[in-house]
Amino acid sequence: MNRLTDHLIIISFDCLSALDIPILKELPHFQTLLKNGAYVESVESIYPSVTYPCHATIVTGNNPNRHGVINNTLLQPGMASPDWNWYRDRIRCTTLYDEVKKANMTTAALLWPVTAKAKIDYNMPEIFANRPWHNQILVSLLSGSPRFQWELNKRYGHIRKGLNQPSLDEFVLESTVDTIKSKKPNLLMVHFTDLDTQRHYHGFSSKEAIAAIHRHNLRLGRILEALKESGIYENSTIVALGDHSALDENKAVNLNVLFHEQNLITSNGKGRIINWKAYCKSCDGSAYIYIKDPHDLATYEKVKRLLESLCDDPKNGIESAITGEQAAERGADGTCAFMVEAQKGFYFLEDFEGEFIKTITKEDVITDHKYTLACHGYSPEKENYGTIFIAAGKGIKSITLSSIRLIDEGPTFARLLGVNLGQTDGRAIEEILEIKKGENL
Repeated sequence: MNRLTDHLIIISFDCLSALDIPILKELPHFQTLLKNGAYVESVESIYPSVTYPCHATIVTGNNPNRHGVINNTLLQPGMASPDWNWYRDRIRCTTLYDEVKKANMTTAALLWPVTAKAKIDYNMPEIFANRPWHNQILVSLLSGSPRFQWELNKRYGHIRKGLNQPSLDEFVLESTVDTIKSKKPNLLMVHFTDLDTQRHYHGFSSKEAIAAIHRHNLRLGRILEALKESGIYENSTIVALGDHSALDENKAVNLNVLFHEQNLITSNGKGRIINWKAYCKSCDGSAYIYIKDPHDLATYEKVKRLLESLCDDPKNGIESAITGEQAAERGADGTCAFMVEAQKGFYFLEDFEGEFIKTITKEDVITDHKYTLACHGYSPEKENYGTIFIAAGKGIKSITLSSIRLIDEGPTFARLLGVNLGQTDGRAIEEILEIKKGENL
């Protein structure tokens, strides 16, 4: 299969929404892509629409129940800070970067989710120290390309202030520019989280979120300039995309509080879970309900009756509840017993003590960052909840499409670089590709 481009630069602006397009159209570097390339007005995300499953979908073309990354974090009831799906081996199928490397092309990734210990030539994975005895730099070095990361940290580490934004994205930006100029990879994947952070802590349309979009425009400009300075701009394809949108909320639903009251969760009285029969695992705007023993029909029926009663009253914040089988049909984890969707204005937390419904204030967000003022994870069918896709450069037509699905992006990227992801849930978006006569998709 012929390649349509020599260099594919995928820039993920986490939480960039279809509703942001009016702003992007006024910003010069986004304008450059919009005027000269393909633009999709609304991209349908996946279920649940959270960052790690989304980014696994982008590089596989598959839904979560197929690629295996069904949530951001692992099911670890009682752990204050659950581990994330950091490692490549959480993905059950091949990926874009695997196939590109097999084709003897160079790969690079900067803070791209679910890439720890991946076979990427130049890899700075997104992973953080999640235990008191862990060291952040050491954890990163051991999970990616040690020398590559060491050099970038030596040059630009002073910019970084832990995981704080916007300094983290500024560090990622300098690392990206350096990688383009020094490595000229055939595939480069970059993940920026500034906007997502601002929306979580300040709200969807907050001045902080708008400022982050403007910073992203400057970051895009620096990347375009680096491609020109390195001499590969004319042979490159640049993609700016989002993984999901976000919705404002100010109420948290704590189903585990009810499970605790009904003895489906037991604790030691000191704030620690010691056993559980049913557990609500948050995906922010949605949640999985797991039954520990799949043969425990009494617990299953008890939870089912509880959910039915909660769905009857809008004040409980639950829009709908579906079975595990129905969740699988929508691409989510079919091993759950149930999956619940929050109403607009609500999201799910995993607290098992305190209030069933907690009203979130700005003060809560400042003092405890488990609380947010906007989040995602909702059904992609929610109104005004699409994300975006913009591509320009080699192999791309100038065209506007009304919609695609997130699962279509991976096969499209594979086609651009002349590789194959095999059977996928999505398809290559051939409408945006410049295919010469005689070439087949």
